[in-house]
Amino acid sequence: MKTIKYILVIISITLVLGACDKKSTKETTKVAYQCPMKCEGEKVYAEKGTCPVCKMDLRPLTKEAKKVLNFEISEESIFNLTSKWNTEEGKSITLKELKGKTMVMVMVYTSCKAACPRLVADMRNIEGKIPEKLKKDVQYVLVSIDPNNDTPKVLKAFAIENFMDGEEWTFLQGSEDSVREFANVLAVKYKQISPIDFSHSNIISVFNPQGELVHQQEGLGVDNKETIAKILETVTNK
Repeated sequence: MKTIKYILVIISITLVLGACDKKSTKETTKVAYQCPMKCEGEKVYAEKGTCPVCKMDLRPLTKEAKKVLNFEISEESIFNLTSKWNTEEGKSITLKELKGKTMVMVMVYTSCKAACPRLVADMRNIEGKIPEKLKKDVQYVLVSIDPNNDTPKVLKAFAIENFMDGEEWTFLQGSEDSVREFANVLAVKYKQISPIDFSHSNIISVFNPQGELVHQQEGLGVDNKETIAKILETVTNK
């Protein structure tokens, strides 16, 4: 009898483990969904729905074709901010729509003749050091601290002029309140000192795919070795 009970226990454990394995396999074969017009580039979703840009139904993709962006948002995530932003392409988005990639962010303004050109150069320098196979997993976001003058049209021209017009680059124009709120999150200080000039902090921030701040680089033309290392860490560990 003891032998029979022992065998039954073993069988029960095996069945439970087998069920767990099946559940795990099922969870890893979820279907990803994408806008058929690719309004948001290669962005995909974990659930059915409509494209927030063109309102068309999202279409299913195979697991092999795309990674499913199904990250939970913590209290520390910038994706909790609900403010609306305009991109250089004239689209209206929330920060949550940038979810799924490591983000490298900086606050600048296009008419700046001193610090901002160097910050822009630092951003391009960082982008250039990311291995080609990982470039698609990183998004570079430049947020204007001068929303009254940096319209989507102005930001688009600035992107083209600075060779930052690819899909990996995003420029954002918000309201004065949303810009101030975002600056507080990044600990960026800025102050308007004339109709076209601002004094501001020189900080480049790195966010993981869940929107959590993981690293900041302060200064102009500084050694970005630690920044690159943190970007690669968040990309490979997502």
